Amino acid sequence: MAKARLFVSFDYDNDETLKTFLIGQSKHDDTPFDVTDASVKEHLTGDWEEKVKGRINRADVVCVLCGMRTHTAKGVSIELAIAKKLGKPYFLLKGYRDVDCTRPKGGENDKMYTWTWENLKTLIHGGR
Repeated sequence: MAKARLFVSFDYDNDETLKTFLIGQSKHDDTPFDVTDASVKEHLTGDWEEKVKGRINRADVVCVLCGMRTHTAKGVSIELAIAKKLGKPYFLLKGYRDVDCTRPKGGENDKMYTWTWENLKTLIHGGR
């Protein structure tokens, strides 16, 4: 089975470490995904949204890594809206175990899943 191409949306200013951890997990032998693209730290002007739209469009699934300030991350909210508009499957993943993590704007009613290896593999394959 081919690995899923994963776009990772995250709060670049506060949660870059989470993306680093996810990339580390993607190196496991039994990983069902490749991180093909992720949020970028650019000003939210001009063709930024078109660039991200292309990146999300090339992905099979979108993972939104949620941290303590994700609700304030304008870029994450835009990326989620683009994923929804493109009809891309997505899921929200709780980035920190022992703190309250928030959902991005537009994802307030979406389920946030606990980040475990088994959950991640299930979510990548559509188990949500």
